Amino acid sequence: MSTLPETMQAIEIIEAGGPESLQPCERPLPAPGPGEVLIRVAAAGVNRPDVFQRQGNYAPPPGASDIPGLEVAGEVVALGEGVESWERGNHVCALVSGGGYAEYCVAPAAQCLPIPRGLTLLQAAALPETYFTVWSNVFDRGGLREGEVLLVHGGSSGIGTTAIQLAREFGARVFATAGSVEKCRACEALGAEQAINYREEDFVEVVRRATAEDPEGKGADLILDMVGGDYIPRDVRLLRPDGRLVLIAFLGGTRAELDFQQIMVKRLTITGSTLRPRPIAFKAAIAANLQARIWPLLEAGKVRPLIHRSFPLAEAAAAHALMESSSHIGKIMLTT
Repeated sequence: MSTLPETMQAIEIIEAGGPESLQPCERPLPAPGPGEVLIRVAAAGVNRPDVFQRQGNYAPPPGASDIPGLEVAGEVVALGEGVESWERGNHVCALVSGGGYAEYCVAPAAQCLPIPRGLTLLQAAALPETYFTVWSNVFDRGGLREGEVLLVHGGSSGIGTTAIQLAREFGARVFATAGSVEKCRACEALGAEQAINYREEDFVEVVRRATAEDPEGKGADLILDMVGGDYIPRDVRLLRPDGRLVLIAFLGGTRAELDFQQIMVKRLTITGSTLRPRPIAFKAAIAANLQARIWPLLEAGKVRPLIHRSFPLAEAAAAHALMESSSHIGKIMLTT
């Protein structure tokens, strides 16, 4: 640490509010604790939870940095006590619980992954939050299997574009919802069998019609929902027997009225999760699965992070304004 600066540039939230609440600041350089590494950040991802945190609706878990940012990529420059899996000079991407909007960021060593061959640091920084989330919710919690039908709401988001590609590679039939013709085309280019413009069509009817000849019956086996609200009863109506609904956000609201008889008769499972507060061991297990099963797909060029635009770190407020406009397709990034 003696050769490193004592301070760094970062972005802090000066008060709960709009994008203008994100302001550049100078902070002391963080020191890695036991089991942690210090990363000189080359790029960081911008994600919806960062927006919720800025608005005052998603507090960091105990012990996490108040600086926003849940994923980074860069160079390991210092090791905490007991770290043997990484060396100084290694290039890694990492899932963190906060602190990503900065020149330096501490990360648990177990939540770091090597940069996939063929990807830049910018591309690698777009991986952790979305790939950890999709693996945990679509494959672990949702149990997606080959040949099943998956519906992804918000298909043009970072989570959506990742879920479409991974589900396609694992042999599922994929449908997606999005809010414009351009976004629907992007989803289909990534592997969605059909993308539904939710402003013009009823996703329940479109998917049921598209699966009418399926021997398993009309509907979806798994729905990944980041909208919630009045989508939830429609999701339940669309699910086949033994279907699963996985909720990961509530952009459309946290309340819905449900006919629970459908859940009982069709033996449905409704579940959900948040990733940020989960323990390191849980995230380390996801990291191991990603490296074993997804990193080869990335290195073979079969899946790729889709980056819409990157901004300099100091322009984090502009990056948040773009995210809140919902005009982007894929990931929004920051570079140092």
